[in-house]
Amino acid sequence: MTTVAPLAATTMSAPPPLSPERAALREAARQFEAIFVRQMLAAARTTKLADGIGDSEATEQFRSMQDENFAKIAADQGMLGLGDAIERQLSARVGS
Repeated sequence: MTTVAPLAATTMSAPPPLSPERAALREAARQFEAIFVRQMLAAARTTKLADGIGDSEATEQFRSMQDENFAKIAADQGMLGLGDAIERQLSARVGS
């Protein structure tokens, strides 16, 4: 009888460590993606056709905080891929 190695042990290996410059580039690209998503959501919110019943300054503040949190989550998970694209584009100028 033969034994089968666990999938994680055979196909998953730790990624090589990044240089400090490349790590800084990755973080900057992720932060830029978060800013972009936040701006996109803010622009989308300005297109409302009428005021809602519960609209107030507090509601607007809550929505702003909600958008900021969503933008951070989206950037951290690379949902749009913008941060990855920026990192790939600029990585030629930075050591790996």
